Amino acid sequence: MQALPPVRDLVLIGGGHAHALVLRQWGMRPLAGVRVTVVDTNPVAPYTGMLPGHIAGHYAREEMMIDLVRLARHAGARVILDRAVGIDRQARRVLLAGRPPIAYDLASIDIGIASGLPGVPGAAEHAVAAKPLGAYAERWAAFVARRLPRPRIVVVGGGAGGVELAMASAHRLRGEGAEPEITVLESGPAALPGLGDGARRALLGRLERMGIRLLTGTTAERIEADGVVIGGNRQLPADFVLSVAGAQPQGWLAGTGLQLHDGFIVVGPTLRSSDPAIFAAGDCAHLAHAPRPKAGVFAVREAPVLFHNLQAALAGGRMHAFRPQRDYLKLISCGDRGAVADKFGLRLEGAWLWRWKDRIDRAFMEKFRDYPGMAVVPPSRMAEGLDEILSGQPLCGGCGAKLAAGGLEAALAEVPAPRRPDVVSGPGDDAAVLRSGSGLQVLTTDHLRAFTQDARLMARIAALHALGDVWAMGAAPQVALAQVILPRMAPRMQAGMLSEVMASAAEVFSAAGADVVGGHSSVGAELTIGFTVTGLAERVIGKGGARPGDVLILTRPLGSGTILAAEMAGRPVPGLLLGEVVAGCLAQMQRPGGAAAQLLATAARAMTDVTGFGLAGHLLEMLSASGCAARLRLDAVPLLPGAEALAAAGHASSLAPANRAAAAPRMDLPDGPRAALLFDPETAGGFLAAVPAEAAEALLARLQASGEPAARIGELVEGRPWISVSA
Repeated sequence: MQALPPVRDLVLIGGGHAHALVLRQWGMRPLAGVRVTVVDTNPVAPYTGMLPGHIAGHYAREEMMIDLVRLARHAGARVILDRAVGIDRQARRVLLAGRPPIAYDLASIDIGIASGLPGVPGAAEHAVAAKPLGAYAERWAAFVARRLPRPRIVVVGGGAGGVELAMASAHRLRGEGAEPEITVLESGPAALPGLGDGARRALLGRLERMGIRLLTGTTAERIEADGVVIGGNRQLPADFVLSVAGAQPQGWLAGTGLQLHDGFIVVGPTLRSSDPAIFAAGDCAHLAHAPRPKAGVFAVREAPVLFHNLQAALAGGRMHAFRPQRDYLKLISCGDRGAVADKFGLRLEGAWLWRWKDRIDRAFMEKFRDYPGMAVVPPSRMAEGLDEILSGQPLCGGCGAKLAAGGLEAALAEVPAPRRPDVVSGPGDDAAVLRSGSGLQVLTTDHLRAFTQDARLMARIAALHALGDVWAMGAAPQVALAQVILPRMAPRMQAGMLSEVMASAAEVFSAAGADVVGGHSSVGAELTIGFTVTGLAERVIGKGGARPGDVLILTRPLGSGTILAAEMAGRPVPGLLLGEVVAGCLAQMQRPGGAAAQLLATAARAMTDVTGFGLAGHLLEMLSASGCAARLRLDAVPLLPGAEALAAAGHASSLAPANRAAAAPRMDLPDGPRAALLFDPETAGGFLAAVPAEAAEALLARLQASGEPAARIGELVEGRPWISVSA
């Protein structure tokens, strides 16, 4: 059954714990008619409970990260990887750092806090803030990799978080064979405020036994490249300075006009702010009715109330109140697999507490590992053959939705040969070639079935993908016509989506030197974006013309089809954060290829863009047009990060089997996931060029200097069209 059209926009700003749990619940109990968007700078979000264990070396990075891309797929939500910098409440738009604003009917904010030292000179340049957690984890991994024999660390902040991370750091570095010197600075008269006397004594004893120095009544006055300057102009030498100095609000909240308390968003029992259209949860919110310290436990317990109230606000209904507990169990790990507990001033200590904490943390993260799928009920009666289609892999987007080569060739065989004298060439190359005055004009069309709900991003990729055919022919883009199929939704949302598509496309074509001169739009089952593009050239570069001895250069890595298929499947892959892999893939697809094509055109005898039929299919087209064979070195073919691991886990585009069936009979190749990626349909892929051997090295150097990850992947040889692949 077709999805019901959305009529309202819910925007979740930030991927904090409360929002993560809301998205998980939304996937199981969606509200019809709502388009959900999650905005976060990163495709993954760290779970705070596991951070000390990660710093200590007990958890791998992927074990403590919530994959927001997988989670959004489960929830049916749109993901926008950008940073919120403000809210226009009058226009109901979220302002973003790297792109135009997005509209909302209802918004919720869960962006956490910062723990930097904004008033301390040199802190921004030379210190690492514990929050946001993701950047800290990355900087810590790089520091540990330096393997200093006597690393010096200064932790600014002697609360529970600072002490916990100091002990975790000591444990990790000693496990690496180092002898760390760690100092904790606390500006107050005593460390660990807010803990009971028993727990405080236990933790102070741990610090002493671990050789961690504690300086109370001490403030960091300046951070330098090699240390921290404290009172009396004394310097504490440091190779790594960590700030855990309290909770600081995100600065942009001050410009929202919302009621704030010390910079945090004031909310009532329903988690609604002073603006009825904006909710807030987690550490960025201040519970006016029941103030509590900043702790992840409250964000987790707010989530069910937030989920209910967001749906109630969108559909009409009675809201629930969040009543936080008066105190909460504080489990503080001690570097090794031991922990201290504190609640109501009572003290507990031991390895069993760490094991208990470990079970709690792993149980929380298990919520984001496997998501329940929606059962597809087949019809009770069906025509013969329908079951084969229904049992197959769901259709991929992008170039993975392209018609298979066999069916396309059969259809094109029915097209009459061009008869007009101004048509130089028709089907068979990347673009048709027409005579235009004293020069040539190329003409091509392409469209993509959307693989993301972000229409602006999809339009950019579709525009660059369509330009690839023009660039591959050695032509300069001239004009473009848009063909857009919009999904059913509220008219204002539809108009907004079309505006996003056209604005994004115009930006791409304008940068390429082309004008968007019109197009056509219609309403259909799903978003599909295409462009017809013309280009001008004095001479064109086709697929024919390559010679034995020429070197094959590929400008970009393979694997986008496999990555997009894996994202669509949404299954976890051990040792891999799918969201980061997808983000890297999308970043590549957004890069214009015109400059690389221009460089290649100075020497290429034949050139094509690598798209739907995969590297193998498009290379065979070049070989057939040029009358020669090729040798490929599989280990020289560049791959997108994560693509080979995903292929090894069984992921592939729905078009890949047809690509293999069409190309493999004319190939010698080894087995394995790397070889399978030769049949991967690429969206907005790179260029494959045959260049004279004497020009190859200089051309490669120029491409790589321009930022293109180009590689020499093989050479052409005498023989019938055939690809020999060596491992």
